[in-house]
Amino acid sequence: MNSIFKQIIRLIEKKEIKISDHGYDELANDGLYVKEIILGVKEAVVVEEYPQYQKGPCVLVLQKDSNGKPVHVVWGIPLGHDSPAVLITAYRPNPQKWTKDFTRRKK
Repeated sequence: MNSIFKQIIRLIEKKEIKISDHGYDELANDGLYVKEIILGVKEAVVVEEYPQYQKGPCVLVLQKDSNGKPVHVVWGIPLGHDSPAVLITAYRPNPQKWTKDFTRRKK
């Protein structure tokens, strides 16, 4: 597990979490619930990391919803801060754009 994601897990365990407005919108669009995303984060697999992202370090992870279906979630930490863990967006990955296991983008 990378260091950005380890820090995000620690923040979530301390309940230092913020959901972005965009995150709420995307969750609603795909019928996902904040609670199931937070509960599933410990089983998440890091897909891509963006340590130099302009708004702060973030990471794309593959999680499962409460029905075991794949969900991509982008978690971040605001630039210049140590907290909170921000759920930036969450969505159901498009099988046409991702490999069968949803861990690599198709070329």
